[in-house]
Amino acid sequence: MFTGIVEELGEVTAVENLGDASRFRLRGPVVTEGAKHGDSIAVNGVCLTVVDTEDGEFTADVMAETLKRSSLGALAVGSRVNLERPMVADGRFGGHIVQGHVDGTGTISGREPSEHWELVTVSLPAELARYVVEKGSITVDGVSLTVVDAGDDFFTISLIPTTLALTTLGLKQPGDPVNLEVDVIAKYVERLLGAPKENGR
Repeated sequence: MFTGIVEELGEVTAVENLGDASRFRLRGPVVTEGAKHGDSIAVNGVCLTVVDTEDGEFTADVMAETLKRSSLGALAVGSRVNLERPMVADGRFGGHIVQGHVDGTGTISGREPSEHWELVTVSLPAELARYVVEKGSITVDGVSLTVVDAGDDFFTISLIPTTLALTTLGLKQPGDPVNLEVDVIAKYVERLLGAPKENGR
């Protein structure tokens, strides 16, 4: 499990096409420290399994389903990525519950800079909009954020200078895709309320 607090702004150093999958090599000295084969690292909000590590870089295989459902398929050598290791049991819970299971992709549709922060508008698929509420949590490219406003096909987020400087969200421009993971609690609530009650009660 992750919390959406990005530890490092990494970089794609190699992409290998495997036919029905891709193998990425990514530079991230912070997240690779102590990492070993089989560990998990979130890349732009997508939980990937480490294949190997060397000199501050790690490789991960990404299957076709993940490439299709996320924006990882658009990554190329030189692309910057948000990196986060899983939360340890005694760690500080700084963001919200993030599984690393992307629900879909959105698109940056607008940016309104202010003196000390920036308002960003993100369009999203209609089937995800019902899980996004004002002042609720959402994960955008692996970053835990608070929703400012929510509509039928968009939401807005406010980005502080730290987020702009230390994550990919400071680099994204209108038209760029972003990975979205909605609050898993909202999905469980929907499922429970919509499920038939046992014994008619």
